[in-house]
Amino acid sequence: MSSLTSVELNFLVFRYLQESGFTHSAFTLGYEAGINKSNIDGNMVPPGALIKFVQKGLQYMEMEANLSNSEADIDEDFSFFQPLDLISKDVKELQDMLREKKRKERDREKERDRSFICTGAEPMDISMTPTSQTNHIPSSDVRILEGHTSEVCACAWSPSASLLASGSGDATARIWSIPEGSFKSVHTSSSSISALILKHAKGKSNEKSKDVTTLDWNGEGSLLATGSCDGQARIWTANGDLISTLSKHKGPIFSLKWNKKGDYLLTGSVDRTAVVWDVKAEEWKQQFEFHSGPTLDVDWRNNVSFATSSTDTMIYLCKIGETRPVRVFAGHQGEVNCVKWDPTGSLLASCSDDSTAKIWSIKQNTFVHDLQEHTKEIYTVRWCPSGPGTNNPNKQLTIASASFDSTVKLWDAELGKMLCSFNGHGGPVYSLAFSPNGEYIASGSLDKSILVWSIKEGKIVKTYTGYGGIFEVCWNKEGNKIAACFADNSVIVLDFRM
Repeated sequence: MSSLTSVELNFLVFRYLQESGFTHSAFTLGYEAGINKSNIDGNMVPPGALIKFVQKGLQYMEMEANLSNSEADIDEDFSFFQPLDLISKDVKELQDMLREKKRKERDREKERDRSFICTGAEPMDISMTPTSQTNHIPSSDVRILEGHTSEVCACAWSPSASLLASGSGDATARIWSIPEGSFKSVHTSSSSISALILKHAKGKSNEKSKDVTTLDWNGEGSLLATGSCDGQARIWTANGDLISTLSKHKGPIFSLKWNKKGDYLLTGSVDRTAVVWDVKAEEWKQQFEFHSGPTLDVDWRNNVSFATSSTDTMIYLCKIGETRPVRVFAGHQGEVNCVKWDPTGSLLASCSDDSTAKIWSIKQNTFVHDLQEHTKEIYTVRWCPSGPGTNNPNKQLTIASASFDSTVKLWDAELGKMLCSFNGHGGPVYSLAFSPNGEYIASGSLDKSILVWSIKEGKIVKTYTGYGGIFEVCWNKEGNKIAACFADNSVIVLDFRM
C-alpha cells in the first residue's frame, strides 16, 4: 500500500476546511501550502474525503484488533471502540479492552435474561426545529441554478436590474438573468435561466489561486467587481466584459466594496493591507498598511473614509489621504470577522471569534455596547434598513448577528440589548440578510437550510433545505426573491410571498 504524501494530506485538510465553512482558514492553508501548485484534480476528490479517510483508518485498526483476538466474535459494525481508543492505544491494548468488554456484555445478557421487565414506554422523538410542513417553500417557487463546478462562495443582486452575480471556487463568476415576477407566472424552468460566465483563469478551470471569494455591484448596477485568491480585483460590465484588472495585493482578497459615488473601489487582503482603487484611472490610489494580520472585512463609511477589520483583533477607521488611522477600535479578543456601518455612518457594528458583537461610535475609541449573548463565534452582522437615513425612518434601529452557536440574534442598537433570539438552525449560521422593508430576516446555515423569520411575530415563516452548506443569502431590491449560494456548487433563487 502506498503512503499518503504531505501534499495529498494538505489538500484533504484544505477541502475539509472549505466544506465545513472555515473559509478563512482554508484560504490561509491553501495560500501557505501552495495548494494551487499541486497537480491534484479537485473534481476527483469526493465531498467528505478527509472524514472518510480517517474513518477507514479507524475501521482498519478496529478490524485488526478484532481479527487478532481469537476469543472474540467479529461484529459487523466493529462498534466496541471509541475513536480516541483507536488513536491512543496499540493493537495489544485494544485486544485486552475487547476481551473485557465482551465478558461484561455476556454478564449483562445473563442478568437481563433473569430480570427482564417490559415498561411499555416508547422513546420520544423530540424535534427542536420550530417549523411545519406549511412553511416549506414549494418546488414551483424554487429555481436551482447549475453551472459552477466548485463551491459557490458569494452572491449579490444587482441594485438596478434582475441580475444575480455569483462567485465560485471554480475560478469563475456568473451573472444570471432572473425573470421578473413570480416563477409560477412566467413559467421559467431552472435550465432556461441563462448566465454570463466571467472567467478568472486562462485555460483550465478550478485553479485554486483564482477562487472568486467576494463580489460587489456598484450603486448603478452597471459594473461588477470581483476579488480573487490571486490577489487581483477585476471590474466587469453587466454584459460580462472585463474592463479592468487591478493588481497590487500580494495575497488573496477577502473583501471588496464600492463607495456610494462609484469612483473608488476598496479591497482587503490576506497580505494585511487595504487598497483604495481609482476606478476611472484603473490604478491604486492609496494602500493602508495598519494591520498585523490578514484583513478580513472592509466597509465604507462615506465616499472617502472606511473601516477595516482583521485577524489581529483590531478595527481601524481610515480616510483617503491620511497616513495614520483616524480612529483605532480595540476591544475584541479574537479575529474580527465583519464590520458594518449603520445607514447614517455614525455607528459601526463588528463581530468576532470572541463570541461578541460590539457597537462603536465615531465620537469615541471605546465601544458603546458589548453584545454578549452568543456562545460561539459570530461570523456576520447586518443593520436593519430602519431608522434615520433609510426608507423606514420611524422604525427602531436594530442589528442582527449570525453565529456558529446556530442562532440569529436581534439587538436594539441604541440600548445594546437583545430583542430576540431566533433558534431554528441545526448548525453554524454563516449568513443573514434583512428584507428591504426590514420586516423579515433570511438566514443561511451549514445545516443546508434557509430560514425566513418574521421580526414582528418572532417566528419562522418560510423554509428551504438544499444539499450543501450555505455561504451567503441576499434579497433582491423588490424583496420578492431570495438568493443563496451553496457548497454543493449550486445557486438557489426562491420566490418570497406572504
